[in-house]
Amino acid sequence: QVQLVESGGGLVQAGGSLRLSCAASSRTVSNYAMGWFRQAPGKEREFVAAISPSGALTYYGDSVKGRFTISRDNAKITGSLEMNSLRPEDTAVYYCAARPLSVPGTRQNEYNYWGQGTQVTVSP
Repeated sequence: QVQLVESGGGLVQAGGSLRLSCAASSRTVSNYAMGWFRQAPGKEREFVAAISPSGALTYYGDSVKGRFTISRDNAKITGSLEMNSLRPEDTAVYYCAARPLSVPGTRQNEYNYWGQGTQVTVSP
């Protein structure tokens, strides 16, 4: 059973930065694609970013391109999301996800494993 645990959320002012981390319980996740999604109150869960197992392939949602960077460290079986130039509309619960394929997915139904989420709040 794969478990994912996010950390690094918090409160930040607009224009600031945060780095989210996702720790996996199993080394098999080093062979999985990983992704980040977010869900704001009253809205559907939204794709943020995804990365292939090797890190060579990355995808980003249009709203975060150029501001967020996804990465991973397979030796530590962790994934990260570096968020810069944060905006109030980035406020959401951010979820880490993994799927046992090499191609990153952009839809939540493509992922098998999910973390519990971490809250990110960006104040004006």
